[in-house]
This record gives sequence, structure tokens and C-alpha cells, in this order.
Amino acid sequence: MSAATVATVTPGAFLTLHYRLKGPDGQILVDTFAQQPATLTLGQGELAPGLEARLIGLPEGAHEHFQLAADEGFGPRKAELMQPVSRRLLAEQGDPDQDYQIGDVVQFPAPQGGAQFAGTVAALHDDHLLFDFNHPLAGVALSFEVQVIGVL
Repeated sequence: MSAATVATVTPGAFLTLHYRLKGPDGQILVDTFAQQPATLTLGQGELAPGLEARLIGLPEGAHEHFQLAADEGFGPRKAELMQPVSRRLLAEQGDPDQDYQIGDVVQFPAPQGGAQFAGTVAALHDDHLLFDFNHPLAGVALSFEVQVIGVL
């Protein structure tokens, strides 16, 4: 690549960047600007698909701000990801004396084993708890600031 050619972000690119993610109320959720920059490979799930899509085509050195609608960043909230889990199963798989509260985040083993995923207690019932397995930022409008430092 000649000195006059500026690399641009493409699918699968390896990136070094700073980014800041804010919620709809302006609360900073993630901010790398005062830290080491992030390094990642696009398409590997290190950033949400909606955030990655905004990076495609940006030139090395770009410093951009994007507003993402509620369904763009981490996708829409999905009703099917609200799932009941019986208190019996929770007691068998975890601490039988656990006192769950709304908002608690609970780790569950993946069906295939190895990995884990998290659910947030959304409602308490006598025989089960309702868990929300949506990403916490699904369905949330976001502000995304990015500075592309390097593209390989």
C-alpha cells in the first residue's frame, strides 16, 4: 500500500480504534478514549452487528459520531427471549437457598456445554421466575462515537 492510499474498514478487517457508547440518557456505557484502544476483527462478534455496520467504509483516521435507533445497535427486543425457569430447576442447578430479586443477573450453562449465557430476572412467581435473555441494550437507542486508529 502506498503512502497516499488510506486503508478503509471492510468486513473481516482487523481494527484498532477508540469508541464511546452512550445510552439514550447520555450515560456512558463504554469508553476506551482514556484507555488503551480496542483491537478487534470485524465480523467476529466483538461489537454488536449494528455498531460494526457503521464502521464499514470508514477510512483510517476517521473520527465519527453516529446515532443508532433503538433496534439498530443491539437489535430489537424479542418476546421469545423472555422465558420462564422453574424454581425447582434453579434449585437443582444452582444454590437452593438463593433469594432471587428482579434485576438479578443469573448465569446459565449453554445447552451444548462449555459456554454460559446470562438472563436477568424480570418477574417472580411462586413456581417459576421469568428471565429476560435479551441483550441488556437490545431495543435501546444509542450514541456511538468512534475514532479509527488503524486498519489491517
